[in-house]
Amino acid sequence: MKAVTFSEHGDRDVIDYTEVPDPDPARDEVLVDVKAGALNHLDVWTRRGLPGLDLEMPHVPGSDGAGIVERVGEDVTRFEPGDRVAVWGGVSCGECEFCRNGEETLCVRYHVIGEHVPGVHAEYAAVPADNLVAVPDGVGWETAAAAPLVFGTAWRMLITRAAVRPGEHVLVLGASGGVGHAAVQIAAYAGATVYATAGSEEKLAYAREIGADHAIDYEAEDFADRIRERTGKRGVDVVVDHVGATTWRDSLRSLARGGRLVTCGATTGGTPETNVNRIFWNQLSVLGSTMATRGEVDDVLSLVWDGTFEPRIRETLPMSEAARGHELLENRQGFGKVVVIPDSER
Repeated sequence: MKAVTFSEHGDRDVIDYTEVPDPDPARDEVLVDVKAGALNHLDVWTRRGLPGLDLEMPHVPGSDGAGIVERVGEDVTRFEPGDRVAVWGGVSCGECEFCRNGEETLCVRYHVIGEHVPGVHAEYAAVPADNLVAVPDGVGWETAAAAPLVFGTAWRMLITRAAVRPGEHVLVLGASGGVGHAAVQIAAYAGATVYATAGSEEKLAYAREIGADHAIDYEAEDFADRIRERTGKRGVDVVVDHVGATTWRDSLRSLARGGRLVTCGATTGGTPETNVNRIFWNQLSVLGSTMATRGEVDDVLSLVWDGTFEPRIRETLPMSEAARGHELLENRQGFGKVVVIPDSER
């Protein structure tokens, strides 16, 4: 079969689309005939190389995908050939103290499909049955592939970790990205007044279209100053920050007393300067959030399947042009998700 691969960490030129052995599903796995995949910034970081990441090369990336069940392992009972499914990337052991307490994202052996183990940007992928979600008829493959990771992550951040309540004020940084555009929609759904930042008027218009009440061009103005101005110097109740070092101080400065900053990533660096005085004096909470539980994924994807939430697709490419998709993410081109389709499906 053909798959997106890289045989060493590096720039986009290490990406190839080449023949690899067909996967053979284990007893608890399902072989999926992949109809579409979607890129995340995680694919960029995995390709560049992350501290402590020791991959068997060549590596197939991709945490998001959707397709049709081709065959199932001996122990699989939830699915059968012909079922339509989407992939959830987070894998937990099911046995440690955190898994037994229902906190699978805290699993001591937690890992992500496409990051730590082979991914789904291929014609076929063998995936644990527990990591599949049924996709109803009528939901397009692009939507099914683009939704799981970003909407699952954003749902846990806002609904579970930050516990956003109706009437609160929420600031979403980087609203044009995958997690950002999902977070805008979820915050609006939760009944919050939503502030969103993006780097162009076109992206800001998209943010307003999907639920932002206020849109701020971070290229043209200091977003913390604008938040203080628009809230009468009060600040917002929640900041969604997946940017990291370049925004951290202003994220804290944007919070009201007793506010919550929730983060799932640090695309611009993970060691920002922190004003500890502001944190303790204003009694701020800094909340980390990783991926989502399978129950949270089921909850949010049901709202994608019924049309409540919409994964925006900035571009659809053949898998042979995956490097172009990485370029779109790295250069922050467009709004929403980049989808890749096996060349054999086009």
